[in-house]
Amino acid sequence: MQNENYLSIMSDRRNVMIGIDRILYIIMIRRNAEIHVSDGSVYKTRLTFKELEEMAGDGFVKIHRGCLVSARAIHDITDRVYLSNGEALEYAVQKKSKIIEIYRSKLKSIIGSFDMNGIPTTDEEFRNHYACFDNLPVAFTDIEMIFDDERRAVDWIFRYANAALARLEKLPLEKLIGSSFGSLFANMDTKWLRSYERAALYGETAEIIDYSPEIDTYLKVICFPTFKGHCGCILSDISEMKIARSSGGSEQALMLYIGKLTDKSD
Repeated sequence: MQNENYLSIMSDRRNVMIGIDRILYIIMIRRNAEIHVSDGSVYKTRLTFKELEEMAGDGFVKIHRGCLVSARAIHDITDRVYLSNGEALEYAVQKKSKIIEIYRSKLKSIIGSFDMNGIPTTDEEFRNHYACFDNLPVAFTDIEMIFDDERRAVDWIFRYANAALARLEKLPLEKLIGSSFGSLFANMDTKWLRSYERAALYGETAEIIDYSPEIDTYLKVICFPTFKGHCGCILSDISEMKIARSSGGSEQALMLYIGKLTDKSD
């Protein structure tokens, strides 16, 4: 059964409602179907692949006889289908051209359907919208993703940035605003695109801890959706971060945090 933008299925003897926008892919394992969602959960159901294909709707690409992938979740298609969460799926390589054609068509439709109402259109409107971030001691920016003709995320534009971001990026604020990242940094590392793409297209919140060769700094970045096709980023220089350990509970919280980061990197 399908209710608007949800899939209603029986999984583990209980009824589960799954938001279609949260589904990464659906794959058949013998007679069972596994529905993989963006938070890492996997739901098993006895529905047939044909039933799930009809219920999922038009935003999915059939990459082989028993696997359906959300077009939003696909980062690239080369030797395998690479997803925005880092997973890679096998596909019917002999149908590569057709699968890519269908994927691009669906992604074009998704991006074309973005509701632009309420999105600032000028630098001044962005500044007014984010005025409360101007004096924040933490670096913050709102970026607009740039897609190529194949609807792949290839760069982003700084639509808003505060003074703390300018200091972190080691560039004047007026040079950042309205410029693409690639035009400012010739050594742009594309690893950032995957997480920003997930936030802008899939509505996810993600945390990245990695080295930025562009500014020779180890960063912690939290990215989250703002407007359609945009995401907000809070950035911290790890070398400047201070951890207040006030109790035994804070030690446990820190170990849990480090453990989750280790799990994500495996």
